[in-house]
Amino acid sequence: MIVFKYKAESISTDGTLVKRPVADVFLQAASGEWIKFHPYIDSGADVTLIPLSLGKLLGSSARGKKVETIGGISGGVPIIYIKNPMQIGTFTFESHIGWTQIEDVPALLGRADVFDQFDVNFKQKDNVIIFEKR
Repeated sequence: MIVFKYKAESISTDGTLVKRPVADVFLQAASGEWIKFHPYIDSGADVTLIPLSLGKLLGSSARGKKVETIGGISGGVPIIYIKNPMQIGTFTFESHIGWTQIEDVPALLGRADVFDQFDVNFKQKDNVIIFEKR
């Protein structure tokens, strides 16, 4: 069992806080190095999304790749689908990821591959999210 805590973040200039479900996730770069990032756990997202800079840090290249547009709450976002090793807790697996071609997009941990590997239980009242390996 892997437990993540909700993270309090400011959502306005008046200091109003909201708690959001955030995970500690690692992606493996082309160099073999594991890079940690902190995506929002989003059961409404079909795939995991990473911003442009994280994809470049992984060693991904857009050269010759098909750019697609996906829609969401913020409108259309250009992405390239990549496949990359992902680690959550001690579990490593291949994950399909949408590498956004813009920077101003929050990292999201989506359902594809992740929710196939884990049962995910949001316990908002307790401020925790529990991942249990299937």
